[in-house]
Formats: sequence, structure tokens, C-alpha cells
Amino acid sequence: MASNKNKLAFLSMPAPASYVAGLGRGASGFTTRSDIGPAREGPSAEVIAEAQAKRGEEPEIDPEQFQDPDNEYGLFAGTTYEQDDEEADKIYDDVDQKMDSRRRARRCARENAELAKHRAERPKIQQQFADLKRGLSVVTDQEWESIPEVGNLTRKKRRKDERTFVVPDSIIVGDRSKTEYENSLDTRQQQANGFETPADTGTMTNFVEIGQARDKILSLKLDQISGTATTSGSATSVDPKGYLTSLNSVVLKTEAEIGDIKRARMLFDSLVKSNPKHAPGWIAAACLEEHAGRMVAARKLIKAGCEQCPKSDDVWLEAARLHNNDDAKVILANAVQHVGQSVKIWLAAADLEQDVKSKKRVLRKALENIPNSVRLWKETVNLEESATDARILLSRAVEVIPLSVELWLALARLETPERAKAVLNKARKSVPTSHEIWIAAGRLLEQGAMGDPDKSTESRDKELELVDRTIEFGVRALRQHQVLLTREQWLKEAERCESDGSPRTCEAIIKATVSMEVEEEDRLDTWVGDAESAEARGMVGTARAVLAYALKVFPDQRNLWRKAADLEKAHGTKESLDGVLSQAVHYCPQAEVLWLMSAKEKWLAGDVPAAREVLEKAFIANPESEQIWLAAVKLEAENGELGVARELLVRARTVADTERIWMKSAVFERQQGQYAAALETVSTALSKFPKFAKLYMIQGQIRQMEKQYSSARASYAAGLKACPKEITLWVLASKLEELDGKSIKARALLEKGRLVNPANEILWAESVGVEERSGGAAQAKAMLARGLQECPTSGLLWSMSIWAEPRPTRKSRSVDALKKSKDNPLITCTVARLFWTERKIEKARQWFSRSVATEQDKDIGDHWGWWLKFERQHGTPEYVEEVIRQGAAAEPHHGPVWQAIAKDDKNVGKSTKGLLAMVADALQ
Repeated sequence: MASNKNKLAFLSMPAPASYVAGLGRGASGFTTRSDIGPAREGPSAEVIAEAQAKRGEEPEIDPEQFQDPDNEYGLFAGTTYEQDDEEADKIYDDVDQKMDSRRRARRCARENAELAKHRAERPKIQQQFADLKRGLSVVTDQEWESIPEVGNLTRKKRRKDERTFVVPDSIIVGDRSKTEYENSLDTRQQQANGFETPADTGTMTNFVEIGQARDKILSLKLDQISGTATTSGSATSVDPKGYLTSLNSVVLKTEAEIGDIKRARMLFDSLVKSNPKHAPGWIAAACLEEHAGRMVAARKLIKAGCEQCPKSDDVWLEAARLHNNDDAKVILANAVQHVGQSVKIWLAAADLEQDVKSKKRVLRKALENIPNSVRLWKETVNLEESATDARILLSRAVEVIPLSVELWLALARLETPERAKAVLNKARKSVPTSHEIWIAAGRLLEQGAMGDPDKSTESRDKELELVDRTIEFGVRALRQHQVLLTREQWLKEAERCESDGSPRTCEAIIKATVSMEVEEEDRLDTWVGDAESAEARGMVGTARAVLAYALKVFPDQRNLWRKAADLEKAHGTKESLDGVLSQAVHYCPQAEVLWLMSAKEKWLAGDVPAAREVLEKAFIANPESEQIWLAAVKLEAENGELGVARELLVRARTVADTERIWMKSAVFERQQGQYAAALETVSTALSKFPKFAKLYMIQGQIRQMEKQYSSARASYAAGLKACPKEITLWVLASKLEELDGKSIKARALLEKGRLVNPANEILWAESVGVEERSGGAAQAKAMLARGLQECPTSGLLWSMSIWAEPRPTRKSRSVDALKKSKDNPLITCTVARLFWTERKIEKARQWFSRSVATEQDKDIGDHWGWWLKFERQHGTPEYVEEVIRQGAAAEPHHGPVWQAIAKDDKNVGKSTKGLLAMVADALQ
């Protein structure tokens, strides 16, 4: 009890003077409503600091309490400010001012440029209308008053005034009567037709009044259509056909278009009133009215435009366009009074005339006013029917306008050759900087030389040489007058001359200018490129001239002669090709291909003695050339001179002891049926060339034909040991085992060959063929899948895979094949055959054409055979002949069936056309 009493006594005791409730928890004192009145002060700063110190808190330090306001702030505050410091500050201030003055000019210039650019891109409204504001100074009071109101363009709906009206009694009675029913019969209806009552309503309908109202409305509409009604008093007569035509011509415009036209009309109206001397504004305003169908308003506007802008020919031309023919003549006659020097006005006036005589009269009147207009002279000359009158006009024209090259050339074309020379000489003196005149002179000389068939060859050649000298002199004269045409421009002029039928002038231009602007080390490549590009554009004469000039500079370049020969073979004649080849072998006697081309062309032309003569000369120049020896042997063998051919082979083996000559000797003996001599030749050759695989092939094939399978097997085995990388030997050895009935051994040989020659499509294809011929379809399909894994881009294997698929899935398989093999020609031919089987003739023809598109693809004879077989079945005789012609020109050498037929001894000496027909028959 005592403790409780002490506790209560403590609580009733007054608080100490410095007590603040919650001070230990961080409070600084608070005031309640009961404290208002005799309030007491809060704790002092010392008491608060003491309490915070007891709790372990650090008192906050004011950073400014120790700062002396007399001293400056910073790192050196409190130090003495001496005279040196003041001097240093002055120096720094001077440097800052100096740098600022140096940069001020550039900064001000940059700021002014940016400001000018900004104002140019985004000018102020007052700047945009500054010219219009200046023009307002001449506006009169009447013009100010006649300015129309712009109208409400804010697109805000105006608030309508709410107005009320008293409803008339007639409307109320009428509405009331609508709901009533007729309960009595009309006596008129009873008397006329009996009991007849309206069907829907209780009132009677007066159809006569409805018809009259309809007729009245229709007549009003007819009266509103301009041009279709003619009023005479109160009666109106209408042409029904014209009315229907006018109805078809009426263009219905939407509300949006009508609103746009109205706004544009107000803008143009404001434009022409604010700037009445602006001709395009009047033209645009008239076009707007024409578009709106208001022709009268359009003509009225353009008439005002002509009055305001009489010096603008465009306004007069627009006015003439908007009026009919007779009114347009009057308008253009007025226009001539104001703009008599406008060529367009005179030409438009001439176009309005219907007969030629009136056109001539207008144009000659125009020439009186504008004698220096080339266009007016040309139009006037074109109207002349006789050459004499045209010549007289052009003579006067060149006197008036001596600097017009077109008029000089036109006059020269109308004159005789002798007078044309005089005209061109005058033109050259009047316009010494024109290259067209020199070219025209060259063409004139060429026409004079080639135009007379009675001239001798010598005189014609002299005149043609004069063309070269004229063009060369012209190029020099142009250079003296500082007229420097580029090399490309001269080449274009040469091509233009060729297109116009002047080949010698073209050649003369090439001779004079083709070496311009070309470095000495780049001449050959540049000229070859020029010739190829000209040939690609179809300019054969230009290409021929460029190559001829290049051959004069580089006569020992055999590739250049080859290009010239190919160009003549493709586009020239036999005589031109023979001339090029004769020069080629003269300048490049060591070029074997040129000798062979020359001999072959003479042989194909049927001149066998000339071909022999060429080859004899080739022997002298190249005594050890195997190609020339073999060409001579082929020439004699195919012309029936077998003894001479055999003697040539013997001499060739002595002079040019090469493996190919020995091989050709063995093949020649085999073709003649001399198998023993052929085997002897092969044995001798193998002792000299043991690594030449074709000798082993020939030896094995001869023994195979003689049914000596063991000896043939030994020959192939020796060949495979000496040449394991020769694929054809592996295939021949495998076929020999198949022929002998040993498919297992054939399969083993091919597997060994695939190990020695991995990823070879021919060996994989032969392996698949062995499995198919052995009757193992599943094994063949598995072998084909393995081959495609090892050779994923093989066109041969993909082609076999397509044909191995069922018919419905072949097309999808061909798509995969095209993607994987990158458009291999074998796949392309296979796709063509698929289209053939589906009777899609045109597509098949296109794909057959694609299979022989490139030079490499044309060498595959089997594709030509398939195409010929297809055209025989589905094409016309013209298609068949075209395929045979293209195939014979391509001269293919590859393809399994093609090689088997072409290398058969029975087909020796047959032409390419004959072989192609046999291949087409053999393909299945």
C-alpha cells in the first residue's frame, strides 16, 4: 500500500521545469490545446544537445557557422590577397576577353546562318505575305469593297436559332383525315365501273394530276440542260438524241468534290484579284471552271486573263484551246499583236488551219516576224511538196541562220553530190565547231564512191581513202577549235553511221578516234572490250573496225586474231572469214588453231585441195605439231585417201612422237579392221607411254571384240594398276565382267574403284546400273541413296533418282533435284522429259531449250538427241530442222549414248547431223 501511495504521489507531483515529454525518444516538445494560454517555452539548444549526447547522436554542424563573411569562399579562403594575385586575375580576365572576341565573329556568323536557314525553312506569316502586303498599296477603295467574304471555314456547326411557329389548322385537319376510313361509296365510281374502292387508303388517288406534275418536272429539267433546248416564246423543242448524249456527258460530282471546287474557286478568285498580272493564276482558274463544267465562266476568266497578261503566250494558247476553231483563230490573231515574237503562238495558229495553203501563209507570215527561228523554218520546209521549193527555202534559211547545223545538213541532203560538197564547205566555215558537218561530208563522199557501179575498184578505193582523210582532218580541225568530244561520243557517232548505212564512215571515225584517252598499257584490253560491247549491241561493223585497228597495232596477238575470226564466222561471209584467217596465219604462223580453222573452213566449203595446201604450209611453220598432223590425217581419211593417211601417221610418229599420235594410229588401224596391226601399235606405244590410259582401253576393247575375255581382263587390270584414277577404265573393266556373266566381280571392281576415287558420280551410277541389271531393285535403290549421300549435288544421280520414283512423286523429286544440283543440265533435261510424259508440249520445249543454253551444256549430245526425238513426235518439220541445225552447229562430244555411237567404228566419217539422228533413234 505504501508503494502504491508513493506512486500516486509521484504522478501528482508537478513536472520539472526542463521536462519535455518524449525527449528521450527524440521529441523536441509539442503544444496542445490546453497549453494555449500560459504556454511555456521549449527546451533550449543546450538541453537538446545534452539529451542527444546521452543517446550517442552527433550534433549537426552548420557549414556556414564558421564562415567569415568578409573572406571569400574556396580553397584559398583566409589567405592574403596580394598585388600579384590581383595582377594575375587581370591577366586571366584579359585572356578570357581576347578569346571571347576571337570566337565572337565565328559564333555570330554561325548563329546568323542558322537563323537564316531556319527562317528560310519556316518563314513567318508576315514574310510569306510581304509581297502581297506591298501590293495592297495600289488597291483602290472600290476593290477593297468588292473583296468577297471568305465564309465560315472552321467546319463548326452553327447554332440554329430555336424558333417556333403556329401550326395551321389545315395541317391538323389533314393529319386527322389520314386516319379516317371511307364508309360510303363514290357515286361516280358506281355509275362508271360499279363498286370500286381504293385498295389501301380511304381516299381516291388522282393519277391524271400525278402524270401532269411528272411531265412538268421533266420539261423543267430539259429546259435546264444547255445546248439541247431551243426556246421560242413559250414553246420548247428538244432533240431527243442530243438530250440523251448530253445526259451521258453529265458528270455527277459528290458533295466533297463540290466543296473542294468552291474553296478552290474562292482561292483562285483571291489570287487573280490580288495579283492580276500572274498568268498561271488565270490559267488555273479557267481550268477549274472547265473541270466544273462551266465553260462560259472559264472563257470569261481566260478572256480577263488575256486582258491582264497580254504578254504571256500561255494565256493566249489556253484561251484558244477553250474556244472553238473560228474563235481560236481570232484570239490568236489578237495574240500576235501583243506577242508577235512567240513561236508557239504562230505554230498554234498554223495548226488551226485546215488546208496546206493556209498553213503555208501563216508560217511565212511568222517567218517575216521571227526570221531566226529554226523550228519555223523546219515546219515551213516540211510543208513543201517539191524538192526545188524546199531547197530554195533552205537556202534562204541558212542565209538568215548561218549557225544552224540542222538547216545546213537538210540543204545538203536535198542538193546534188557536187552542190552538197559546196554546201558543206560553206557550213564548215560558218560553224567550224560542228562535228556533224564533218561526218556528213564523209558520208557524202562514201555515197559518191559506192553509188556508181561502173567505177573501177582502184578509183573506188581512192575515194574511200578520201573518206578516211576527211574524217581525220575533221578531228584535227575540231581540236584546233577546242571542240573535244570524248572517246565514247565518237564511238556512238560511229555506231550511228553504221545504223544509217555508212560503214566506211564508221570505220574512218574508229580509225581516227579509237586510240584517244587510252593509256598505252591498257590499249589491248580496252579495244577488245569496245569490240565485245559493240557486238553485243548488234553493231558488227563497229566491232569489226575496232578489231581491225587493234590488229594493226598488235599483229602478233593470236587471241585477237581468234576474236576477229569468230566475229567473221558469226556475222561475216566466207570470203571475209577466209581473208581474216589468211592474214592471221601470216602474222601468227605458230598459232596452230588459226591454221586448223583456215583448213577446216576451206574443207567445209568443199575445197579439199586448198585445205591440203593450208595444212602443208602449217607443216612448214609447225613441223612437230600433233594437231596439224592429226588434222591432215583426218582430212585424207574422210576423203578416202587411206594410204596417204596411214603414211602421214607413220611420218607423224617419227616427227612428232606423242602419245596422242600413237593412240590415233591404233584407232585408225582398228577402224580399218586391222586388229593385229592395232594391237602391235598399242604394244609399242605402251612401252613408250605406260601411263597413258587410253592405250589400255583400246587394247582391252580390241581383245573384247575378239572374245578374248581373259586377255582383255589382263589389259584392264594393267591399266588400273598404272592409272587408278582413270574412271573409264573402272567402268570398262566392270562391263567386261558383266558381259562374262560375273556380276559379283563387277560389283567388287566398282566398290574398289569407289574406294580409290571417292565421291565420283559415274562410278556410283554404274554401281546402280549393275544392281538394276542384276534384278535387285531394292539393292539399286539403296545404292542410289548411298550415292546421293556421298555426292549430294550430282545431276546424274538425281536424274536416276527421279526416274526411280513412282509417277506421282517424280515432280516433287525433280524440285528437290533442281535445288540440290543448282540447275544441272541433266536435271533440266529430265524435267523436260517429265513435261513430255505429261503432254505439256510448250513447257517441255522450253526446258529442252534450257538444257542446251550455255556453251558447256551444248557439248552434251544426249540432250540434243532427246530434243530431236521430242520434236519428231510433237513438233513441226520447221522445229525439227531448227533442232538439227543448232545441234550440228554445237558439235557435241559428250554423253553416254552419243559417245557410244560416235566412237563406234561403223560410224566413222559420219556427219554430226547423221550422228544426231542415230542418237535420237537409240534413246529410250
